[in-house]
Amino acid sequence: MAFFRVEKLVKKFGGLTAVNGVSFEVEQGQIFGLIGPNGSGKTTTFNMISGFYPPTSGRVLFRGKEIQGRKPHTVCRLGIGRTFQVVKPLGRMTVLDNVIAAAFSRESSMRGAREQAERTIDFCGLVPVSGVLAKSLPIAGRKRLEIARAMATRPELLLLDETAAGLNPTESVEAVELIRKIRENGTTVVIIEHIMRVIMTISDRIHAINFGQTIAEGTPKEVAANQAVIEAYLGTDYA
Repeated sequence: MAFFRVEKLVKKFGGLTAVNGVSFEVEQGQIFGLIGPNGSGKTTTFNMISGFYPPTSGRVLFRGKEIQGRKPHTVCRLGIGRTFQVVKPLGRMTVLDNVIAAAFSRESSMRGAREQAERTIDFCGLVPVSGVLAKSLPIAGRKRLEIARAMATRPELLLLDETAAGLNPTESVEAVELIRKIRENGTTVVIIEHIMRVIMTISDRIHAINFGQTIAEGTPKEVAANQAVIEAYLGTDYA
């Protein structure tokens, strides 16, 4: 039984088919990359997994149970956390209070939520800014806070949507280190990323899609050499 699997996922918006029959499996403990050009259906796939969109057809299975069509808060409590491509922290609240709010998805008391938030902030390296208003953080800090909020829900599977976007090279390296640390802590990761040096460095396997359909899957080396992937990113003239 696969730890996590999507089967023939389809999402249609009127006459537009954004995702068309995507299937993949993720083993427990993996870092699994999901790549493709802009508009290829990556975030739509995440939205179906996490409950923001119901699939038009297809299945999402987590630990052998079908979860497609469930509400986002239910999916979260089942053990699937996610970040968003456009980070939107609670700007007038501190970093600590942002993470406390996320921790309430699992905790029923203020004490429990605060303890969970403090552990998560320490794990994510945010202790020096725990009392800072979220709106005051630079983009790298906001991205890290987004991860901390997701981790405060205690996910077994974490969906990361463009965690390294907008970061400079040093910040990107630090983001990679945090993602590896998350995996080492026992959380399986599926990551969408456009920065190839990041996705190729950390992924065990990569699944590539274009126009909503699978074009390749394999190790980073195999996917990087795949003709369809090269054409999707660089065009047929380059390929």
